[in-house]
Amino acid sequence: MSFSAVALACSMSLAHAAEPIKIGVSGPFTGGSSSMGVSMRDGVRLAAEEINKAGGVLGRPLLLVERDDEAKNERGVQIAQEMINKEKVAATVGFINTGVALASQRFYQEAKIPVMNNVATGSAVTHQFDTQPENYIFRNAAHDSIQAPMIVEEAITRRGYKKVAILADSTNYGQLGRADLEKALELKGVKAVAVEKFNIKDVDMTPQLLKAKEAGAEAVLTYGIGPELAQIANGMTKLGWKVPMIGSWTLSMANFIDNAGPGGEGARMPQTFVQEPTTPKRQSFIINYLKTFNPKNARIDSPVSAAQGYDSVYLLAAAIKQAGSTEGAKVRAALEDLKAPVEGVVTTYNKPFTKTDHEAITANIPVFGEVKGQRVVYAYEADFKKASEVRVKDVNAKGALAVKK
Repeated sequence: MSFSAVALACSMSLAHAAEPIKIGVSGPFTGGSSSMGVSMRDGVRLAAEEINKAGGVLGRPLLLVERDDEAKNERGVQIAQEMINKEKVAATVGFINTGVALASQRFYQEAKIPVMNNVATGSAVTHQFDTQPENYIFRNAAHDSIQAPMIVEEAITRRGYKKVAILADSTNYGQLGRADLEKALELKGVKAVAVEKFNIKDVDMTPQLLKAKEAGAEAVLTYGIGPELAQIANGMTKLGWKVPMIGSWTLSMANFIDNAGPGGEGARMPQTFVQEPTTPKRQSFIINYLKTFNPKNARIDSPVSAAQGYDSVYLLAAAIKQAGSTEGAKVRAALEDLKAPVEGVVTTYNKPFTKTDHEAITANIPVFGEVKGQRVVYAYEADFKKASEVRVKDVNAKGALAVKK
């Protein structure tokens, strides 16, 4: 019996066998992106189980319909059609990969079914349907227009590097992120001394790293989604050339940390959540997650994915409850005007969305994480000391690039 089936069975007595509310969950549960996908899925399962134990939503249990999209666009499209036409989901959460999100979510948009992107960060994800009267695509992850300026600020301003190289993978995510990095560098009057591309499954980064080294790069800025990030660190070790790696949030993935070993130490990346019990909510989340899923070394493979997955279910549940309905248009309208705050792991969501703003995370929320001793910790002591103060959405927060609409 699957985890979601068990959670449903446990909740049946509370919900009097009421018809379940089906929530789609799609992400890569196998392959190079799986540490993000599985962590997200497990965070989602934890939230659904808690909600069901408390009586469900509108007296009905949540039933998770989970599908592995293998980080493939075409698979994501098939799953979207299955979720809509066969499973009749009320909403869906997930999408780890920006390319899969952009290929798949148009089907949900057409069907008027809300999508809560809880991991994919491509800036375009929530703006794909800006020209349409209603937009069913929401997100509770820090988009790349927030992350790219943070990475540049860290490298150029905080750490004073004059020459940086960019290494980005060839996926939609990597190339959109590279463009955001170049834009953010331009705002500082800096041009990367080398801009190099690599493909998924590449195992030798020597040519790209040699170009960066020969150009005099003092730091390498990265945008990638899989184990290839570890090959950058390993390639540097092989060349006997060690400069800091500063990149997007994916440098916190277990398969980077584990495969890079000592070469990954010191890598820094923006994080909406670091696995530290800095608030009671975070503490109970970490305890329950470790107890339920027992990850290796008591380390969540991708803490950000797990926390954002967990929060995405609570945001949807709040909207369904407020709407008094699972009808897509009513749930969307409720998300755009949530009356009650939703206490999450990442933040407390107080009016997280409006009709024209479907981003729950603003530039003031993420902090820098650093790989230290095979796990991610706060890079700056000052951030750790203030971590018990929950950072909340601030639409006037400075630091994000303007997103083309």
